[in-house]
Amino acid sequence: MINEAQLLEKLKSETHKNQAFKALLELYKERLYWHIRNIVKSHDDADDVLQNTFIKIFKNIDTFKGDSKLFSWMYRIATNESITFLNKKAKRLQVSNEEIQELAINNLTSDVYFEGDAIQLKLQKAIATLPEKQQLVFNMKYFQDLKYKDMSDILETSEGALKASYHIAVKKIEAYLTQT
Repeated sequence: MINEAQLLEKLKSETHKNQAFKALLELYKERLYWHIRNIVKSHDDADDVLQNTFIKIFKNIDTFKGDSKLFSWMYRIATNESITFLNKKAKRLQVSNEEIQELAINNLTSDVYFEGDAIQLKLQKAIATLPEKQQLVFNMKYFQDLKYKDMSDILETSEGALKASYHIAVKKIEAYLTQT
């Protein structure tokens, strides 16, 4: 098993870059897909954003300074690409970001890749009511079980602020689920 430092070294080497990038894809594509999918909701949109994310990673790997884990840097790119995608989609359809979320949730029932039941759909609706930052924090903690330290690197926010955001998000979701 190759470690992150070795992988990074190979990614920055012209002779090994393509081979190392394939290894990177294999290591992280599924985790990044689900991170993106939790943000954009749709399988097709998640695939598009994932592709854009890996293109950005490939093009910008030489600028990665190593201040954070490679994993955190890639998650930050995936998060930003997802948010950019949703903002562009909202602008293109001339609707608010909240309406884009609502549309995405409503489309989940017809998404052949969505395997959730009524309870999971209700949870997705509850998450969609949260502000963007709380949605990100909740998804990263609840669905991906990321550590606050890693989330702090990805979102460039203190662990304390993330814990508070998660706690508030959980309370709001509980309130939503008990009201409806």
